[in-house]
Amino acid sequence: QVQLVESGGGLVQAGGSLRLSCAASERTFDSYAMGWFRQAPGKEREFVAVISCDGVNTYYADSVKGRFTISRDNAKSSVWLQMNSLKPEDTAVYYCAADRQSGVVVSTQSASWGQGTQVTVSS
Repeated sequence: QVQLVESGGGLVQAGGSLRLSCAASERTFDSYAMGWFRQAPGKEREFVAVISCDGVNTYYADSVKGRFTISRDNAKSSVWLQMNSLKPEDTAVYYCAADRQSGVVVSTQSASWGQGTQVTVSS
């Protein structure tokens, strides 16, 4: 299991920006695809973005494409989610996930999860 700690959530007005961070305590961080998921009240957890272990490939949910950017620094064992043009419907608890594989996908069945960070977007 990879230990993951998210930070950077908070309250922001619609149209604003936030940058989420996820720090991993894993020496082989560069062997893990990293993803962000979110869960809004009363809804199931949903995929947001994923980045391959080498940082070359990314993939986004249609709902955030063009507004959110995922990035990573393997030397720092960290991944970020830059969120711009935030909307009230982006309000959720955001989770970082790590899956030991070379593809640009994170399996919710095998991933390690952080504790989550709350993002609230006011209208």
